[in-house]
Amino acid sequence: MGTPHIRGTVRAAITGLASLSLVTGAIIAAAAPQAVAAPSASQSTSSAVANPYSPQYQHPYRHGAMPTIQQNDKMKAWAADQATPNATTGPETLSYGGGIDGIGVQSGHSKVYLVFYGNQWGSQTTDANGNAKFSGDSAGAAGAAQQMFKGIGTNGETWSADLTQWCDGPNVSAGATSCPSNAAFVPYQSGGVLAGVWYDNAAASPSAATGHQLGVEAVNAAAHFGNTTAAANRDAYYVVLSPHGTNPDSYQNQYCAWHDYNGDSTLTGGAVTSPYGDIAFSNQPYNMDSGAGCGVGFVNSPGTLDGWTMTLGHEWHEMMSDQNPAGGWTNQQSGSSFNGQENSDECAWLSPGTAGGAANISFGSFGTYAEQASWSNDTNACAISHAILTHGNTVTVNNPGNQSTVVGTAVSKQITGSDSASGQTLTYSATGLPAGLSISSSGLISGTPSAAGTSSVTVTATDTTGATGSTSFTWTVTSTTGNTVTVNNPGNQSGTVGTAVSLQVTGSDSASGQTLTYSATGLPAGLSISSSGLISGTPSAAGTSSVTVTAKDTTNATGSASFSWTVATGGGCTGGQLLGNPGFETGTAAPWTASAGVIDNSSSEAAHGGSWKAWMDGYGSTHTDTLSQTVTIPAGCHASLSFWLHIDTAETGTTAYDKLTVQANSTTLATYSNVNKNTGYVQKTFDLSSYAGQSVTLKFTGTEDSSLQTSFVIDDTAITTS
Repeated sequence: MGTPHIRGTVRAAITGLASLSLVTGAIIAAAAPQAVAAPSASQSTSSAVANPYSPQYQHPYRHGAMPTIQQNDKMKAWAADQATPNATTGPETLSYGGGIDGIGVQSGHSKVYLVFYGNQWGSQTTDANGNAKFSGDSAGAAGAAQQMFKGIGTNGETWSADLTQWCDGPNVSAGATSCPSNAAFVPYQSGGVLAGVWYDNAAASPSAATGHQLGVEAVNAAAHFGNTTAAANRDAYYVVLSPHGTNPDSYQNQYCAWHDYNGDSTLTGGAVTSPYGDIAFSNQPYNMDSGAGCGVGFVNSPGTLDGWTMTLGHEWHEMMSDQNPAGGWTNQQSGSSFNGQENSDECAWLSPGTAGGAANISFGSFGTYAEQASWSNDTNACAISHAILTHGNTVTVNNPGNQSTVVGTAVSKQITGSDSASGQTLTYSATGLPAGLSISSSGLISGTPSAAGTSSVTVTATDTTGATGSTSFTWTVTSTTGNTVTVNNPGNQSGTVGTAVSLQVTGSDSASGQTLTYSATGLPAGLSISSSGLISGTPSAAGTSSVTVTAKDTTNATGSASFSWTVATGGGCTGGQLLGNPGFETGTAAPWTASAGVIDNSSSEAAHGGSWKAWMDGYGSTHTDTLSQTVTIPAGCHASLSFWLHIDTAETGTTAYDKLTVQANSTTLATYSNVNKNTGYVQKTFDLSSYAGQSVTLKFTGTEDSSLQTSFVIDDTAITTS
């Protein structure tokens, strides 16, 4: 990353602001347990939280504040003396707060933005994982935070799956303790949640930033990342990370982190104005400075970052289930010792090895990190692991089979689908249709093909709840000039590693007396095709290949058919590389689907290996390029995506004008921009193991604005299984 963008309205207006009465209140709140007799539960306080040992006592904006271990013990002791029986629900049961501004939970895919606040973080470099690294971060906390958020929803981890029980929306009643089936649920966060990193080193972070100052920094971050609408921030979360040696919101000896949103009027200094909708954020101190009180060594030895990752996970879980506090899921039982707490609060500092205790969670290639459990209403327990719950309608699109038409001949093809819920209307869309064809919202593909070629078509149907389903097939358009060669599509094939194959492919010619000669691309390793069209051999590696068989007659007229060939393991997982044409050295896109001009061998941009590469954008005008390929990752396999990326640009500064998005199906793995320019190629890797047993479409999308070119150059791709 380059030098951060400096916003003109920056912190001059807020630096040093604090309300003396509230600051004094914070000192009293911290000292009260030692200085005065603890008030009874019936005594009024300046906060809904009556427990004088709670970090939220007289500081109501500290939602989900994770107390130090010592404060947590004092809170529990005081609560045990004050608790009264609860007749209707369990003492830890959470209920729905009715939403604030229509928001209760993050019911979409979470986008986590890490904001390194203040130049005390030191000089910035890049670590071996491609993460931001800082000279003032002796504990390596920055890299751990980035890797942890990249790893959420990967490696089949179920620590985060507890969140899939929480919901919001107009169908959820305030006070509800469970969700109706027609609610908007938190989905499983497949593929990681890290959306961006900003080093705001324009000035020093305050030595003791107020809650208001932290909120202002989060709003500034929304502008920096281009999230300038309420819709862009609906599923966004800004973690404001203060540097070593600072004491944001006087956390030392009281708590380790908290979260809130900008509109909370109880923030020290008042609510923070946002022109970009509601902004969810957290106060994440450099809590290794608090030692064992904030979890150093709680799970591991020496465990320097145990408490750091536990508090990052604690606050993210609570934000996901209570995005605009306290409109989401909290304990609202006045007779409960957990009153006012959120899902992670109720499970704070449970010892490793005990029921619901903290534990190491593996995020596959992204590392293993200490995390704590969160409360689960549906199991009535603190869950360090939870089943992934799926909700909502199931949409199915009927596959019409591979299609073949002729240039200049009109097409009319109706696509149909179904919905698991009655009364739903499906709206259809499609990608990859041959030139001249389009699809109506009712699923009718029509038009007249204008160019020969083979396209990979995906049709998607969406119902009124937003549930989607899709199907994919090939569409071959042949030319009307000269002889017409037709290859009979044998349909998608499957086999097993080590089991011999014999498949005869046949074809025909519009001219009599012609002899067809066959060739093929994309055959699984170990298979070959004879000139007469016999595919034979023994598959040697598991994976899914996109195969194209071409037949040519003596006049050089050709025809082709494309289909997939899935090779399963004979037991366990046999490693292999799944992508076809991974280095683009065939000089054509297939089996990739690419925008015109993307596959390139010009000398203007060097390839990482060989002569060819995928060159996206670089026009210096408004432009979008795409590059995609679909493979199936065998069940039981670990899968890793890697590619080499070079970015050069004529843009300056730290605003992301031109962007490259990397997706696996609908999940965004990473976003790069002109800010990430580099002099050579850098290898990027992502864990795709969560897609084992599934078909996954890898897609690169490059978007360029109206001026100053940015080139995104990709080469030597691979999806490797082991």
